[in-house]
Amino acid sequence: MILFVSGRTDIVAFYTKWFLNRYKEGYIDVRNPFNPKLVSRIKFDNVDLILFCTKNPLPIIKYLKEIKKPILFHITLTPYNKDIEPNVPDKKEIIKGIKEISNIIGTDNVYVRYDPIFISKKYNIEYHKKAFEKMCSLLNGYIKHIIVSFLDDYKNVRKNKNEINFIELKDIDYEEIGKSFSSIASKYNMTVQTCFEENNLCQYGFIKGECLSHELAYTLTGKKYKNWKARNCGCVEMVDIGMYNTCKHLCKYCYANYDEDKVYENNKKHNPNSSLLIGELEPDDIIKERIK
Repeated sequence: MILFVSGRTDIVAFYTKWFLNRYKEGYIDVRNPFNPKLVSRIKFDNVDLILFCTKNPLPIIKYLKEIKKPILFHITLTPYNKDIEPNVPDKKEIIKGIKEISNIIGTDNVYVRYDPIFISKKYNIEYHKKAFEKMCSLLNGYIKHIIVSFLDDYKNVRKNKNEINFIELKDIDYEEIGKSFSSIASKYNMTVQTCFEENNLCQYGFIKGECLSHELAYTLTGKKYKNWKARNCGCVEMVDIGMYNTCKHLCKYCYANYDEDKVYENNKKHNPNSSLLIGELEPDDIIKERIK
């Protein structure tokens, strides 16, 4: 089993203490987002690999050597300011953190996500090209792989459209981003790819790949996995232990938050000693162990 920590919230940034408590206890309970009374129990004995996905890896860095499992990091690093990412820490500190992680687990196990890309009058293509080159230059020798994606029409995006103020990308924009990003990445001995994007930019030098490919999963675990049917993107199957509407970064484009009031309400229910990320087990919960 591959543990995804997490696509539904930023566990590393806000709930590292909880995750480490669960690791020491040996299991995690996860409510089914579509059937909340159904709880999956995941034992770490059944976990082959942990994929940490975060905008802020700093809280967990000093504990990484305590985790006796193969680890992969996807760290989102985008050039937006507080108007778009109000609670994301200083990007200079995140870059320092990426370098530390690379030194601990190796360059092959750290991916940076420049994700999502949108353009506006403030964040135009020239802005992105400069930001992407600066990022690559600062991380030269520490990462090898970059994944990009483009803004999608999520509920949160529609709600915040006046703040994001994005401009629809045209074919010529995709071409300029594709060619410039490919050239910059190559200059710093990095690959750049999309995952499950209609415009994969391969014609401009992007490589074709998945966020977590079958080949990489096999290299890290020595095991083969099914395709992730829930995503239908070609990635290997993973088990997400997060919960929607719990990430306090409150990024304006986020798909995992769509109700800020709910974020604060859920956070009040968080207990780092609970087996659940939010709340406690209830007498009528149905707990089933998940083994793969």
